[in-house]
Amino acid sequence: MTEPAIRSLVPGGGDLDDGAILELYTVADRTEQWLRVNFISSVDGAATSDGLSAGLGSAADLRVFDLLRRLCDVVVVGAGTVRAEGYGPMRLESSAVDWRRAHGLPAHPVFAIVSAGLDLDPESRIFTDAPVRPIVITVEGAPIERRKALSVVADVLIAGTSDVDPTRMLRLLAERGLAQVHCEGGPRFFADLVRGDAVDEICLTIGPALEGPGAPRIVAGATATERRPMDLAHVLESDGTLLLRYTRPHTNA
Repeated sequence: MTEPAIRSLVPGGGDLDDGAILELYTVADRTEQWLRVNFISSVDGAATSDGLSAGLGSAADLRVFDLLRRLCDVVVVGAGTVRAEGYGPMRLESSAVDWRRAHGLPAHPVFAIVSAGLDLDPESRIFTDAPVRPIVITVEGAPIERRKALSVVADVLIAGTSDVDPTRMLRLLAERGLAQVHCEGGPRFFADLVRGDAVDEICLTIGPALEGPGAPRIVAGATATERRPMDLAHVLESDGTLLLRYTRPHTNA
């Protein structure tokens, strides 16, 4: 299959191959704790189309989505998004596995699911077919029996009392050598990360469509002012789709 052409607008440049795209997203110091968040929205700010973020996607967005997984130590996703988007095991394609091994990384990133209520099926393929033992991040108030059942197929980490504390979560992951964290949603978990001032980078794809009113935003939850300035790192474009990268100000990414 022919890869969709992706070109750099900021900084200026021509079409980019996979190596050039990966270089643009690489964090200079892999040992530094770094949380990247990845989302897509329509031009008018909708986070979903027909209820799913995948409905907004394009071949270029999927290409970058897959490349970003190569760079991380762990992929973190809220349980609601795992269910809604139909996630399976965190298993990369052979070309991605080869790239990671060539760069001194494990074949696959760890898959970490965030769930306060632990409404997860231990017999799901996410756990039974996982190439690396997954992690479940939960809270002290989670149901004990569900915690015990999931601990058979995953490492269960306690990162809060009733709500997951992003700072504690990141510390627990870093203690396992998982410093490069890649979050794929969902909106409520993203709100928690913003409130905790935990976001170092956001990769936002803008799909060239209007969805109209009714769809959720990429961040959801109780109304609050949580303004966090971000610096524009680059702008990529492919057939009307914009791929934006913003980083926390004054970083060395």
